Amino acid sequence: MRIPFELVETVAAVIDEGTFEAAAASLHLTPSAVSQRIRRAEDQLGRLLLVRTKPVQPTEAGAALVRLARQTALLEHETLLALGADAGVGGSPARIAIAVNADSLGTWFLAPLARVSREHPVTFELYRDDQDFTADLLADGTVMAAVTSQGSPVAGRTVTPLGLMRYAAAATPEFKNQWFPDGVSAESLARAPVVDYDRHDDLQSRWLRAKHADPLAPPRTFVPATNDFATAVRLGIGWGMLPPFQSREAFSTGELVPLGGPAITVPLYWQRWNLRSPLLDAVAAEVVIEARAMLDPVR
Repeated sequence: MRIPFELVETVAAVIDEGTFEAAAASLHLTPSAVSQRIRRAEDQLGRLLLVRTKPVQPTEAGAALVRLARQTALLEHETLLALGADAGVGGSPARIAIAVNADSLGTWFLAPLARVSREHPVTFELYRDDQDFTADLLADGTVMAAVTSQGSPVAGRTVTPLGLMRYAAAATPEFKNQWFPDGVSAESLARAPVVDYDRHDDLQSRWLRAKHADPLAPPRTFVPATNDFATAVRLGIGWGMLPPFQSREAFSTGELVPLGGPAITVPLYWQRWNLRSPLLDAVAAEVVIEARAMLDPVR
């Protein structure tokens, strides 16, 4: 069986754009033509490819076609370059979709991408999610590579250790004096306000459990942006776990104080498609160099 690439491309466009109408606009087709292509692909493969939600989601079979579309587009771009086409003049640069956790994105991750973009005709589409969930975006074909906490290799992917993100509990001196006048204890931690990134963020809960405190007890403020999260801690809205990038200077000046207890470490890995691609290789090389300069080594 051969799959016409126009059908594969259409499935990917619907997933990228989120609706049949938006996909039609991007492909310069009518919505009816897009629907007909999707039905043809599903009839030919005998599989449901899309879940008609808003935004549209791929089934497992649809995700396989999205991966095929991404890989084909990348290989086509690199083949054209090898044949002497200039993607920087009148052509389209390659697009690399990457999933990355918020703390990496907000601290060290953009620098290696900038170096790659100076050397290669490439653009990036970044998907931000918790490091425990970024690998899911790799599995469903949304992205080509991911910074993830999952170190186990999966068929069709390669895994490279990046390093450890190390977090320390921090608060302002005023916050510590107000909420922990007699020291940081399980009882005082049950009352002291906490700043969480979002409802997937378990760093503060992990630290509370390590301190034998109930992670469900404290009142919580949710601040879903890395720099704003650190600002919330510096303003005394609550205590939170911060990496050295965001706490080192504040600890040295006394703007923040550590709350003690164990550091919480998160191992990070670079997972990518097992695809022979000079461009993906270049991205991986720069990401690994930057990570190993900025993160703690994996022991």
